[in-house]
Amino acid sequence: MLTGPDSAKGYETPNAGTRAMQTTTEADDGRNDFDFLVGRWTIRHRRLKARLAGCADWAEFDGTCVMRKTLRGLGNMDDNWLDLPEGPYAAVTFRRFDPVLRRWSIWWLDSRYPDIEPPVHGRIEGGVGEFLGEDVFDGRPIKVRFLWSAITATRCEWRQAFSADGGATWETNWEMAFTRTG
Repeated sequence: MLTGPDSAKGYETPNAGTRAMQTTTEADDGRNDFDFLVGRWTIRHRRLKARLAGCADWAEFDGTCVMRKTLRGLGNMDDNWLDLPEGPYAAVTFRRFDPVLRRWSIWWLDSRYPDIEPPVHGRIEGGVGEFLGEDVFDGRPIKVRFLWSAITATRCEWRQAFSADGGATWETNWEMAFTRTG
């Protein structure tokens, strides 16, 4: 079982037309939030067998991740391999930092499907990253939350949760425990 926070917060997407310039240095504006993830990782996945269905049965499987910085530090991407019991697949995470809003946007692209997932947005503060967005699951609108926690030089944890009631309640449906390799 993973440890760390699993709190809910409200979320509203800022309007790009109302951005105000921030007066911070590059070193403290958040662009380095994901530097801890650069490199190679093994991952122990734990995923609910059915999401938003009252399911309490989890599937566990292994995977790998290799992350590198892009866009001269304003982005990064990781190449993932997931050994699901029903068959392995590859996926890519793209992250882009907005220095004006001081937040990250994260997209997921899965080799099994042709479309990129809608982004989640947020930042890492106090050693915990919370990223929120909107999506559709089984034909109904949902909110999505990613949480990064327990971040050290050699380990970290990630959780995904869905909310079908506008964020009043959350179901954590995927957990990943990362361990650095090499």
